[in-house]
Formats: sequence, C-alpha cells, structure tokens
Amino acid sequence: MTEALTAARGGDELAFAQLTAPYRGELRVHCYRLLGSLHDAEDVVQETLLAAWRALPEFEERSSVRTWLYRIATNRCSNARRDASRRPPPPLPFEVPEPTRAGDVGWLEPFPDSLLDPEKSYQAMESVGVAFISALQRLPPRQTAVLVLRDALEFSGSEVADMLGTTTTAVKAALQRARATLHGDAEPVDPPGRGSDTERELTRRFAAAYSARDVDAVVALLTDDAWLTMPPWPHEYQGRAVIAEFLRGVPAFRDRNPLRLMGTRANGGPAFGVYARLAGDSDFRATGLLVLGLAGEGVGMLTHFPPAEVFPHFDLPMTLDA
Repeated sequence: MTEALTAARGGDELAFAQLTAPYRGELRVHCYRLLGSLHDAEDVVQETLLAAWRALPEFEERSSVRTWLYRIATNRCSNARRDASRRPPPPLPFEVPEPTRAGDVGWLEPFPDSLLDPEKSYQAMESVGVAFISALQRLPPRQTAVLVLRDALEFSGSEVADMLGTTTTAVKAALQRARATLHGDAEPVDPPGRGSDTERELTRRFAAAYSARDVDAVVALLTDDAWLTMPPWPHEYQGRAVIAEFLRGVPAFRDRNPLRLMGTRANGGPAFGVYARLAGDSDFRATGLLVLGLAGEGVGMLTHFPPAEVFPHFDLPMTLDA
C-alpha cells in the first residue's frame, strides 16, 4: 500500500489503479445506497476516482485511503442529490386502477447481485433491499449519508463527522432522526436466508403462479401488507385485494398471453426477467424486471422495472425464442 501510494503520488496511473481497485466495488454499492440509481452511482464513482487522483498530492494520510475515498464519494453523492433534476416518467402503457398512494422515488433502479460481494457485511441483504433503498431516498441527503455510514458501513461517529465536515453531536442527532423516520414503530420482518430452502420454495412457487397467470396463486404468496411498486411510475399498491385488481388489468394477464420468466438476483433477493408473447408475435418480448422482496415466509414487496435500461446490467436478452 505504501509503495503504491508513493508511486501514485509521483504520477503513476497504474499504481493509483492498484491502490483504489479494492474499493471500487464497495464504493459503487455505497453510492447506489445514497442515490438509488445504478447509473448515477457509477457516474459518481468515476467522479470520485478522478477527484482523488487530482487531490492525491495533498492526501495527508490522517485517515486510510478507504476512508478518504468514502469521504469524497459521500460528499459528491450529497451534492448530486441536491442538484438532481429528475425526469418525469413516460405515460403508462396501459390503464391501471387507482393506486393506494403516489410514490416519489421514480428514479429507483435495481442493483444486480452479481455486483455484490456476499462475503462483506456492509453489503448485507437488508442494506440493499428495494424497500430500504427507496426509504433512504426520502430522507434528507445529510441524514441518508449519516445513516449509511454509521449503520451499514459501521464508521465511528468521529469518522463520519470528519467525512461530512461537522461535529459528532450533529452526527448523533442526524442518525437518531434518520432511524426514527426510517423505522418508526414497525417491527421489520427478516427475509429468509439467501439460498435457503424457504427462499427457494417461495421463489419456485411464485414463478409457477406468475408464469401460469394465476392471480389468486400469486396473491396467496403475498403478506397481508405487501406492496407493489413500479418505478419510474409513482403508482403504488398495498394489500392482496388491490394488488390482485392491478394484476388482472396487466395486459399479459388480462389477455392470457403466454409468459416466461428468466431467474436472476437483484438487491439481495430473487428477481425475474419477465417475457410475454403477444398476439401476432413469434418471440417472447421483455416486459420488465420483477424484483421480489421476501418477508418471513411470504412476499412482502413486488417491484417492477421497465426492461430497456435495466436488462443490460443483468445480462438478460430482450427477446426469447418461442
């Protein structure tokens, strides 16, 4: 590390790449947590590395290289949150029932599990789940940063204060407010373990029911308070009856179009590339990525993402042969 740092300070780009390579993946996850968008996270990581390269001669080694990079990335994410101009969603392609509520995190994108390191605790399943990431986006940027740095990454209060240019007292207050807003009085329900029998069985049963366009069987797998969301559109639906009404209006279910699912993983849980063969088509065409948020022995959240922008990150094709 010392030799690489010395060489990088001398202008050796290869040494700088070797110095920062161990942290690039975790920085991408960190920026994704703060921004909710994989595209934006990748952009900020590149900006972070460029800023670090330029500032390397002034790096005083009062912290580790990792902590220094997190400081740059966190502040750039906070600035990006404040300066962001989010695009309005396109018109919905079909009529939908009245939603339970209108969401405000239309920029949310899924995160492929293939980009996670399952051996590292800061990338634990619950800290990249869709519900958690969506909730983070509703917090003020400073509270989001403090919560992630303290609870997900386990930096100390003094380290976080130094990163954000504030006091430990202010960090403690921001953390308390963020926790209160994020968790409230609700008791979180833990998902089944990754790769566990429960997860595999739930995933299998859901795939079978959805592929068969069996709304009743799909809904039977949901928890009582399950949510269905569909970024970038704000429509959000809660409860079995409301979600059943929504699914019965989806063209593939309504018109009894043949469906195929291709399994993958996103945000720490099972996900599916969904394909439908519409009337007159010979191939199955991608209709979206469906991410399951499991809770206990049921499905607590269904999140549907349009395929065009997200399928490339999951190496999913846009069409399947019949």
